[in-house]
Amino acid sequence: MKRVISVFAAGVAMAVLAACGNTTRNGADSSPSPSATMPGNVPTKPEYASADAVVKALEAGGVPCEVTRRSQGGSAGGSGLGCASVIDGTKFENDIQVLNPKKFSRDEIGESIASHRQPPTSHTLVAAGHWFVWVTESRFANRIAAALGGVVLPPEKAKIPAYPLPDIPRTPRYRTVGALADDVAAAVGCDDRKQRSDTVLTCTTGKSTGAPNCATLALHASDADRNAVLREAIAYKGVPATLVTAGNWTVNLCDYDLGSRVADALHGTVVSYDGG
Repeated sequence: MKRVISVFAAGVAMAVLAACGNTTRNGADSSPSPSATMPGNVPTKPEYASADAVVKALEAGGVPCEVTRRSQGGSAGGSGLGCASVIDGTKFENDIQVLNPKKFSRDEIGESIASHRQPPTSHTLVAAGHWFVWVTESRFANRIAAALGGVVLPPEKAKIPAYPLPDIPRTPRYRTVGALADDVAAAVGCDDRKQRSDTVLTCTTGKSTGAPNCATLALHASDADRNAVLREAIAYKGVPATLVTAGNWTVNLCDYDLGSRVADALHGTVVSYDGG
């Protein structure tokens, strides 16, 4: 029976389903599932003693990474943190997980790697030894791999059906994701902002009403990119989604009841899926 080691991360993608640096082992509610071994191209070296050691290696490799948050769990099983790098003027986050080889085998880590590469999370990872890094800006994964001595493990993408989308207004358009966040804040709140990259931001809606919930805001380079994100968000059975969109942006709301309010305030339209 497998143990699943979760990346220490909050989400960037439209449907991020990661937890914070914890493990589960054959609990009463667990069910058997096929094991996934460590991918054969993942080298056994280099090893790092801690997530902080990975940060130091990134800096030595020419990719400084400023720590933004740390795992709240204990250190016996390993350590995890999030840090922000800037490459070619683009700021993005790396989520680092270093596991204790005395606690977890490589195949157990391989199971966790597999779970994070599969839809709907579909993360790009860099891995070696007993550690892996979720690189939220996948185009820079090769730079992270070169700095750390790991290999890039691309996400396993599901085939996304070409679902019909509603008519999407061409405006408003935003030059910065921060400006989009300001308008969301005026409508339903957008507190605890975390800039995941130049075009992606997460925040908390509903704090003023005592009903806080998450939201992911994103700008898109083209209508095709925007529509691909919308279709992927509503593609997975059992994963409900409510987004608001127009122009070059999307707002993915964890509080599904806010869709119409945000759409009215931002002159957008709702794209939703009930998960059925």
